[in-house]
Amino acid sequence: MQQVELLAPARDLACGMVAIDCGADAAYIGAARFGARAQAGNSLADVEALVRHAHRYWARVYVTINTLLHDDEVPEAVRLIHQCYDIGVDALIIQDVGLLECDLPPLPLIASTQMHNATPARVAFLQQVGFQRVILARELTLEQIQEIRRQTTIELESFVHGALCVGYSGQCYLSYAVGGRSGNRGECAQPCRRSYDLVDREGQMRVRGRHLLSLRDLNLSAHLGELIDAGITAFKIEGRLKDRAYVMNVVSFYRQQLDRVLAGKALSKSSSGQSEEDAHASSIGFAPDLNKTFTRGYTTYFLRGRAEPPGAIDSPKSMGEPLGRVAAVEGRSFRLDAAVELHSGDGLCFFDRTRTLRGTPVTAVRGRSIYPDKMEGIEPGTAIYRNHDHAFLSHLDKSHPRRRIAVRLTLEETADGFSLTAIDEDGNVATGHLACDKVKAEKPEQALANAGRQLRKMGDTEFACTDLNVAWQEARFLPFSALNVLRRDALERLVAERARNRPVPKPVLRPTAEKNSVPYPEQRLTYRGNVLNQQAAAFYRRHGVTEIEPAPESGLDMRGRAVMRTRYCIKHQLGVCARWKDRGGQGWKHGRVEGGGKDGRSENREEGGWAEPVYLVDEDGHRYELRFDCAACEMEVIW
Repeated sequence: MQQVELLAPARDLACGMVAIDCGADAAYIGAARFGARAQAGNSLADVEALVRHAHRYWARVYVTINTLLHDDEVPEAVRLIHQCYDIGVDALIIQDVGLLECDLPPLPLIASTQMHNATPARVAFLQQVGFQRVILARELTLEQIQEIRRQTTIELESFVHGALCVGYSGQCYLSYAVGGRSGNRGECAQPCRRSYDLVDREGQMRVRGRHLLSLRDLNLSAHLGELIDAGITAFKIEGRLKDRAYVMNVVSFYRQQLDRVLAGKALSKSSSGQSEEDAHASSIGFAPDLNKTFTRGYTTYFLRGRAEPPGAIDSPKSMGEPLGRVAAVEGRSFRLDAAVELHSGDGLCFFDRTRTLRGTPVTAVRGRSIYPDKMEGIEPGTAIYRNHDHAFLSHLDKSHPRRRIAVRLTLEETADGFSLTAIDEDGNVATGHLACDKVKAEKPEQALANAGRQLRKMGDTEFACTDLNVAWQEARFLPFSALNVLRRDALERLVAERARNRPVPKPVLRPTAEKNSVPYPEQRLTYRGNVLNQQAAAFYRRHGVTEIEPAPESGLDMRGRAVMRTRYCIKHQLGVCARWKDRGGQGWKHGRVEGGGKDGRSENREEGGWAEPVYLVDEDGHRYELRFDCAACEMEVIW
């Protein structure tokens, strides 16, 4: 059976453990340095602890070494990679191709989405130089994924949930240009989430104070089957800065969704065991809900092409779940137009008349009347959201999910005593033995019940007994202590057998076997090639690149250059694009702008109210020109 992987983020050891316990087939985590989330570094001891925990379930741990490296950092990165290999990490996620020129251990390499894996030629090249998997660009349509699959055989991983970078990953230099904090070095300051004015060439204000580069969050949970059919075998949840509650909720949701899809396609997950909640959680009843933890609202982005605008331009903050609109205001309380269960301590948010986001906690609920701490801005017709569900999050905080591997037990007599054979869900077999006298049971039914009840107790192990066969010819009396010894021996042997049989990636022979001269798809690299060290330059020259411009992080002056290229388009978002109409086919309500000159770029037309070029102006007065490549349906931000 083809196996499909659910890959979860791990900010730290606690998040990684709960991700595995909730059913993730793999977790990705940053080591102490060189991860694309500099704030999410972890000690090798913590990474090793996560590896041990994951491997119990045949799950995997990938370490992110996915930043660009300066020359003096390369030796340290290589040492760290060897240390990761020594503690049993299953693969590395990397961005800097300079590492391929180094003496690396035989660990599988995964090409970070920061490498802009967006075309069949690019993905095919990465396959030929030794990568085992590529993480595809988030902007790809289903058809583009299918085409990549047709032209390659490498493993394909796709983001399915979480925050979106508005610029092509690895190709955004806005944070570095403005403040020296490079996204390709793990230090992005997220200027895309800031507020901007939109000004035309004549200085006319077209949009004031909106988050014009901020996107909603990705949610492809309804499209898992289509993505599998397109060739995806690993589904990635974004969120290495997210907390335990987020990881627990989102992983649990996608585990349920993916299991249903796999069952319908006769496919299997790539790890062992089923997640179950502890007794406290089960008594409450936990149903994962993607609206209950951090969300800016959801989009499928470009999976089905350009459709509904994906921006979250009113606010980059978490909105949570929509509850309804205010039907009536009654002094210090209000009622919604729909019945909703709210509790004291819940957090509400809404936009007031000026489109300013406001928030307030709930202090009391009496029938349909909701009493917030503050009523300012709440009026009939206001859309209300809950961005903090106190009961739900309290439940997650108290829950401790467990993951159990199904095992069948058979108790039999031997010449000198008894044996207990354990067979797990993966077909591993182990037998424990107990030498002792055989005593006929005076109460056969009670002896059988006691043996069954005691042997089924799995305690703190990773196993759950799903079937027990007591195969003795006549009932025997075995004290609880003897049954415990027999069970413990069988399970310890089963743990050892699982460790011996755990599927591991085929070792990758490096460096000599992977060094070849396969031509890179381009002969000239601009600063977007992200070449920051001598090893990366040597790599590209070996693959036929003749002209290499250094990466911006080398100190390149970015004035007048594109600091972001994106498939997201402000014209489309605001409804002033001539090429896209609303679903009713009548055009966007804000009018339309002519576009598409001979070079494919938008011409300076004023129909629809814009005099191009147009500019973004941030809160500090920084001004960025927007250029629209209508032929490619892309937008550039020029510094």
